[in-house]
Amino acid sequence: MPRIALNCLDGASLNVDYIAGKKDPVLALHGFTGNISTWDNLVKALKGEYTAIRVDVLGHGLSDSPEETGLYDMEHTLQALNEILDKLAVPRVHWLGYSMGGRIALSAAAALPERTCSLICESGSPGLRTPEERSSRARSDAEIANRIEQQGIPSFVTYWESLPLWNSQARLPRETRERLRLQRLTNNARGLANSLRGIGTGSQPPLFEKLQNIRAPACFMAGAEDSKFADLAREMQREVTGSRLEIVQHSGHAIHLEQPEVFNRTVLDFLRSQPGHPAGKGKR
Repeated sequence: MPRIALNCLDGASLNVDYIAGKKDPVLALHGFTGNISTWDNLVKALKGEYTAIRVDVLGHGLSDSPEETGLYDMEHTLQALNEILDKLAVPRVHWLGYSMGGRIALSAAAALPERTCSLICESGSPGLRTPEERSSRARSDAEIANRIEQQGIPSFVTYWESLPLWNSQARLPRETRERLRLQRLTNNARGLANSLRGIGTGSQPPLFEKLQNIRAPACFMAGAEDSKFADLAREMQREVTGSRLEIVQHSGHAIHLEQPEVFNRTVLDFLRSQPGHPAGKGKR
């Protein structure tokens, strides 16, 4: 699938990978500094049972990195995903997102109910509650964005990998950690910086008041060793009627990387439990 130029992004293109399957598509969104390769293991697990649509978020992977910061915000991101589905003639999808992608998937399920079969949110967040929290985080994100542009990607990746959020990944095989670092190093400095400015947690409109409006089946996942996001997953699960909660043992922030078999099994079990699947008829 070639890159898709989008009117809502003033002609900028997003890289989209489309792998046809028999059932409703899973549209997967990676985290900050990631790209569509985040979901390589999951695509193998889907084995054509479900169509897989992977998108490089603006400023990442093979997608464009425009100068206009406003194009990166949540509103434009949701418009872009909606336009992609129009161009692919796909009416509805299972939204799946990790970290930044989890925030996007959560926002899509809330804003685009007519496009939503279900939601799977891995280590996601509904944003920050107060204007003071958002303002403080936006300033912090802006400082990091400036650092990326001034010092370059290699220096930033070294800093990013030193954050406590990733401590649990020290258990990963060296080859896995090296592959992840090499992927991060392929990023574009302007793309990452503008992504932080446009769709960072401090810039995102909070969703706390909208969680109860999500009527689609939902599954919230977090690693047991990632206490902040595990608490957020519990909170979101309480607010979304009928949703599931999966706290995965022996994992931190990136369950799909740290416990890939558990992650893939959880995703497939959830998808197969939906009304559109033979095994899930009559279930909510």
